[in-house]
Order: sequence, then C-alpha cells, then structure tokens
Amino acid sequence: MSETPVLDQIIKNVRVVRPHQDAIELLDLGIKNGKFAQIAPNINPDTGKEVFDGKNLLAFPGVVDAHMHIGIYQPLDKDAVTETKAAAMGGVTTSLNYIRTGQYYLNKGGSYRDFFPEVLALSTGNFFIDYSYHIAPIASQHIDEIPLLFEEHGVSSFKIFMFYGGYGLHGLSDQQNLFLMINKEERYDFAHFEFIMRGLTRLMEAHPEARDTISLSLHCEVAEILNAYTKIVENDSSLSGLHAYSAARPPHSEGLAICIASYLAHETNCANINLLHLSSRKAMEAALTMQTAFPHINFRREVTVGHLLLDVDTPTATWAKVNPPIRPRADVEYLWQAVLNNHVDWIVSDHACCSAEQKRSAKDPNNIWLAKSGFGGTEYLLSGVFSEGSKRGMSYNQMAKLLSWNPSRRFGLLEKGDIAIGYDADLVLVNPNESFVVRATESQSQQGYTPFEGVELTGRVKSTFLRGNLIYNNGRVLGSPTGRYLKRSRS
Repeated sequence: MSETPVLDQIIKNVRVVRPHQDAIELLDLGIKNGKFAQIAPNINPDTGKEVFDGKNLLAFPGVVDAHMHIGIYQPLDKDAVTETKAAAMGGVTTSLNYIRTGQYYLNKGGSYRDFFPEVLALSTGNFFIDYSYHIAPIASQHIDEIPLLFEEHGVSSFKIFMFYGGYGLHGLSDQQNLFLMINKEERYDFAHFEFIMRGLTRLMEAHPEARDTISLSLHCEVAEILNAYTKIVENDSSLSGLHAYSAARPPHSEGLAICIASYLAHETNCANINLLHLSSRKAMEAALTMQTAFPHINFRREVTVGHLLLDVDTPTATWAKVNPPIRPRADVEYLWQAVLNNHVDWIVSDHACCSAEQKRSAKDPNNIWLAKSGFGGTEYLLSGVFSEGSKRGMSYNQMAKLLSWNPSRRFGLLEKGDIAIGYDADLVLVNPNESFVVRATESQSQQGYTPFEGVELTGRVKSTFLRGNLIYNNGRVLGSPTGRYLKRSRS
C-alpha cells in the first residue's frame, strides 16, 4: 500500500552542495509549501505529489545575485520580464537591484515616498525570480526617508555612487545636478555621503534587532581623478578601447575613494559597509588596508563575474564598457587570488541590460567614449564562477558561500542561501562536465549581445527551482513570473 503524499515535490538523486559542508552527498530533497521539508537519501517517492529525477547533477542553493540594475536602460516592467528570465536560466533565484531617482530608471526626481511605490507597482507580476531593492539617497530629503523605506517597505540596504557628484555615468559631465535631478544648490559630495552614513547609524540605533542586516554599499571612484585622467587619455592617440577606458578611470581612483569612504564610516560609526565591484589590485589592497585600520567596521568586499572573466584585451571591446572599467590581466588574476584567499565576500553580475543601439555608435562603433556603460550577464554568473573557479581549485561549497550564503546573510534574506530544512526551496542543478560556448542569441535577455561572446564555460545550468517550482529546465523558461518582493526589515 502506498503512502499518502505529504510532500508537494521530491527532487531525487542530486549531489547536494552546501555552503558549510565540504562533503557532497547524494540525497533526495522533499519540498512542502515552497520550503525544504525533508533532506535524506532515498525518500519514498510515494510520499510526494510530484517527483523530479535530478540525475546525479550537482544541486547548488539558488544564486542570490546581490548586484543588478533592472530598468536602468529599458522600462522597468519590461526589463524585469526578460532579464529575470535570463537570471533563471543561469540559476539565479533572487535578484537584488540598485535603484535611484534621477535620469535613467523612472527618469524622475522627488521623494522616495512617491517614487518607490511606483517601482514596486512596476515590478509586481514581472519578475520570474524573487527580488528586492537597494536604494540610493540622492537628494538631502532622501536621508530623512531612510526610516520610512525601512519600516514600510523593508529596504535595509542603501547605496552611494561616489563619482556622481562631479562626473557623468558614461564620461565627462558638468551637469550633474540635472542628471541627478536635484536642486542646483544641493551637492552630491563627501558631506552628503557623511550625512547618509549618520542617517544609517541612527536607523541601526533605532532598530537594534536588524543591526546586522542594515548596510551601506559604495561605488568607489573619485570624480576629480576621473575628470583629470579622462582629459589626458582622450588626447592620447596611443590608447583606445578598453585600454583607454581603464586608464581614464585609473585604479588609484578606486583606492582613494575606498580610503575616504572607510574613514567616513569610522567617523560616523556606520558599522556595515559594502565595497562594490572591486576591479583592481589597488582597490582590493586599499579595501584590505582599511579593514586593518578600522577593525570595528564590518566591511564586505564584492567582485563581479565580468571583472573575473574579462580583461582589456577582450575582443568584444566596447560591449564590455562598464564602471569601474575592465582591467588588465594582472588585475584579473589578483582578484582571483583574493577570491581564493577568502578576501572576497560575494560575486555578482552587476547586470544592467544596455541595448546594442545605446552601446555602440553606428557611425563610430569602436569609439569607447560614445558607448554607454554597463552590460548584462546574470545568466553567466554561476557558470562563470564554476568554470574559472574550478580551474583554480575552488571548492563547490566556497562557490555556494560566495554566490548564495554570504549575500543572503548580509542583506537580510534569511530564508535564502542554503539547502536546509525550513529554507526556501531555491535550487539550481548543474552538470559539472558539460561545456558550452556563450552566444548572445541563446540568452533570454533582450540585450542582443554579450561581452562574454565566444567564451567557453564548463558547468551548465540544467534546471532552476524557485520555492520548489521548476522555472527553468533544459533551455526553456517555464510558466509565468511568480517572483515575490522580499521585505527585509526584520532579522
């Protein structure tokens, strides 16, 4: 007599990768109400309403891509659909997106009290994966809105773009107040950054129960250095393409910004600081120096898959323009060494879908200065880290830490990040032996190109589950968008 099914789904025969266990065990996973409910060998298939054969594939926790930009260059509601389809095909089940007032995104200024509900309305029903937002306080009034964003909307992570005060998103600019859509007497400068930090310190004091998951992220480059070097490099005919862009935004600008940001965190007692997309040896060394200088600040260090897979000689050239820039190979290898030495806390895509028309001038396609910054790549995050990490001896559980566990803990996603009883049944099945060549035509993204074009990766995502539901399988995204907004106001 067969047992009455008590589980919604059983995923059989998977080699489970967990962030804190070296052993990779062949297990079955029982799922109930979107959570892992039973993890054991040989679960009786009669106890599940549905059974899925995992065919001895590796089972990683669903990837938490902690740095994405949905809706930066395309309408947010449309961008969410296509770009989270791409995320699903890469094993990403949670998307943390940076958003701000000003040009791009919703292309409006004003208060977050008005702006953020509009963001949420455009998001609802359009994400194939679960999602949340990091918010950048651009205008001074936004600092006063930090408690509202936290208490009403569960936003616990905030951002500063350090170079925005005196440099454009894509190059030289003397109209930053227009770009940021703030009053002409306002300044987006170091003093503003200090006051943001003081605002976050007040929030932590008001909500001690959430202190560990309230944090500030910084894009670290100094506008004055970028302005000066861009003018020099634009007049230097010996440099072009990614070589020129890297020289125009030199690594010491990152290092200097990191030092300034870290001292301000110390001055304001802003305890949780995330140093984003460190792209160079100088940036990483500065970040590690600041950790030693200010041990009472809980620093986290992030790198992107783009900065780990691409260098200035990448043949896709202008497609790979991004801030901070793609760097020389020596920097790439230094970043990998930092990953292997446990100096990096998480790896992300910094996905920002930027159409080919915006990226490459029809009249002058190789002119790096005319290209917009940023590109998509969330669909290659897991395979990219798996492929290059495996070559360098990186363990599977370390990959799970960097791609799932660490970002989920930092950003208050406490039901994500592990394959464990009670956690959301977010899961990605990977064939470690299957290689593939990256082709933009095979991606669900609407971007139409990729700077990773032609790169061969080993470790192919075969299936992705979101809260127990199969959302991607063998090349096809399934069903309609069921991603939920994740409130993060309690630890």
